Amino acid sequence: MGSPVRRLLRARLRTILIISGAAVAVLSLGAFALVRSDGPARTARAAQTEPTAADPLADEPRAEPTRAARGGTRSPEPSRKKTKTPKSKRDSAAGRAPEPAPKAKKKKKRKVLESGSCEASYYWQGQMTASGEPFDPSDLTAAHKTLPMGSKVRVTNKNNDRSVTVRINDRGPFVSGRCLDLSRAAMKKVGGTGSGVIPVRYEVLSRG
Repeated sequence: MGSPVRRLLRARLRTILIISGAAVAVLSLGAFALVRSDGPARTARAAQTEPTAADPLADEPRAEPTRAARGGTRSPEPSRKKTKTPKSKRDSAAGRAPEPAPKAKKKKKRKVLESGSCEASYYWQGQMTASGEPFDPSDLTAAHKTLPMGSKVRVTNKNNDRSVTVRINDRGPFVSGRCLDLSRAAMKKVGGTGSGVIPVRYEVLSRG
């Protein structure tokens, strides 16, 4: 067995250790209780300050319901018709003068110098004409006994009123009752190639 002093020291050391352990335990419990009480408080404050997703947002004030919403009939909306502005007004509004409408060209009516009626035939054989140029049956030409070379004559078939203007470049025909001998192309224009000789009305438009 130890001395009484040692036993006394040991007893006091145990007492100090027990008191110290009890104090540590009390402090630990107090700190734990403080932490637990602070957690719900923070949660409650967060719940008060932050809006929850489940809470619906406040509705904006609604206007008074229309007649249609109350079961009545809705008055028709006024139709919006687009009015076309005349071209002249548009041009005036834009600061431009309206362009004048193009004038239709008038056909210059040739003065008839001489007219008459007779029979006309046609020819197509290649030969030299009295004017000195080779005869071309596809040109709108004709032969006359006395008209100057280069004269213009309008020939109208009396059977169908079809007309053609020819240029005199040859002499003929030398048959009684005929005054013109047309080229094949000219006779085709007035529709007389089938009969060969047709009654015509001629109008001299120019001489030479």
